[in-house]
Amino acid sequence: MPELPDIQVYVERAQAKLGGRVLRRLRILNPFLLRTAVPPIAEAEGRTVVAVERVGKRVALGLDDGRWLVVHLMIAGRLRWLAPGAKPPARIALAVFEFDDGQLVLTEAGTTRRASLHFVDGRAALAALDAGGIDPMAIDLAAFAERLASENHTLKRALTDPALFSGIGNAYSDEILHRARLSPLALTRTLPAESVQRLYEAVRALLGEWTERLRAEAGDWPERVTAFRPEMAVHGRFGQPCPDCGAPVQRIVYATNEANYCARCQTGGRLLADRALSKLLKASWPKRLED
Repeated sequence: MPELPDIQVYVERAQAKLGGRVLRRLRILNPFLLRTAVPPIAEAEGRTVVAVERVGKRVALGLDDGRWLVVHLMIAGRLRWLAPGAKPPARIALAVFEFDDGQLVLTEAGTTRRASLHFVDGRAALAALDAGGIDPMAIDLAAFAERLASENHTLKRALTDPALFSGIGNAYSDEILHRARLSPLALTRTLPAESVQRLYEAVRALLGEWTERLRAEAGDWPERVTAFRPEMAVHGRFGQPCPDCGAPVQRIVYATNEANYCARCQTGGRLLADRALSKLLKASWPKRLED
């Protein structure tokens, strides 16, 4: 799923291309994409884009009548920029926003349609779509610590909870926790103050670094938006060597998600129990990296 750095770059490029432009036509190519009926989506046509903003992991296009087109990419959704009249990619195109000098195309790979489009009226309606998480790049250490301890969750769950923090998902939470040298299963309310500060600094540094990296890489438009990048330390690198200590990256799989971590750097060499494998192996499950 595109996270804060990816969404921020989408927003910046969309603002440059769409700001002050008139939306001539909006084509919905999949009936399951649009999640609102009022106001009618046809009323977005002919309006001028006056703002492009990030709302959590959503991209919001503000129109000159106070209404908003809000796109949630979910896991496999992407935004593409095509020349006027260019044919959108078959099968995966869900919507086409047509402007005089180009087309913004919403695509979604795979067969499961999770991406969504909302058309809402006013700031209050836009805010209602926000899960309530605070922007980790816009708060101080005290606010971060207070929000972190507001629920007693594992660090992995807390960082990825959109009601707590805005824009952090599976990929960057792995990277943040590796940078902070903290276990993904450490509990928020038992975390020492020094560890909270280290986590706060890792959040801001890592998200800032990746935003700058993706901004430079994007050029005219971000074409390669992915959660798996070779420059990452642990996410998507199960079994590969940790770039800091050389130990093999470990993985915990749960539901449809996973946590990737370095046992040597983050858990003192202790292997965290995988809900599936550890139950299967029971006493044979290795407890330490050396095992």
